[in-house]
Amino acid sequence: MCLTGGEPTHHPQLRQLIRLAHQFGISVSMVTSARTVAEVVALSEVAHLLANVTVSADSQGAMLLGRTTRTATSGLDTLSAIGTETKILHVTCWGLRDGECQELAGLVSEAGVEVQFSPVVLDERDLRREGKSVQDYLMQHHLDADRLDRYFNLSDRYSTYLGELKDLQSPSDGGERWPCRSATAYVSADGSIRRCPYGQASVSVHAPRAAIRHFLTAPAQDRVTPDCAAICRPSTTSDDRSASCTAPA
Repeated sequence: MCLTGGEPTHHPQLRQLIRLAHQFGISVSMVTSARTVAEVVALSEVAHLLANVTVSADSQGAMLLGRTTRTATSGLDTLSAIGTETKILHVTCWGLRDGECQELAGLVSEAGVEVQFSPVVLDERDLRREGKSVQDYLMQHHLDADRLDRYFNLSDRYSTYLGELKDLQSPSDGGERWPCRSATAYVSADGSIRRCPYGQASVSVHAPRAAIRHFLTAPAQDRVTPDCAAICRPSTTSDDRSASCTAPA
């Protein structure tokens, strides 16, 4: 089970939620943007109960595009403050430069944490706002991937993922998007269990156990969108990710 956005460290019963999952024999991981003192303290108090922790960060270009302040350096500071055995820095990338990649490679190596990457995902409205065409957008994905590969030796799965994003943005066969096939359950701060953070179908953690079991075993109602393609993989793609909830690097 993966605890993700909103911000999991804001959940008033975070420890109890994790303990409940353990009672069902379910391991728990977390994706967090924790940066403030209060958030990092809340995270450190439960870190030993988590299979792994992924801290989200943005490249310089992604921060400008999304108007965020989630630097890789502050993300590594958060990871250094917790006691989880497996620590992952997940960087959302856009408009990368060689100097930035080189610096990040050094920081990650020094910190001794895993690093994963995903491209910025823009929908049609975002593209219009930024004045970019679909072709410009997809080309930037490949330019960033080429730059990352110089410093991090990206796996073939990353290229496969970019191909999936391209197909979702402009389907070549005119077919319907594939159903959600996420292998991880996601719990929101309001206690809703979803197959994907972007999904609409959900069941409450307060529902009877039979209802929760039915939701998790029944065919998915949601279909994959570009936003969640890193999580919801097509059946033809092997996915040997760990318990982490992030896109493969």
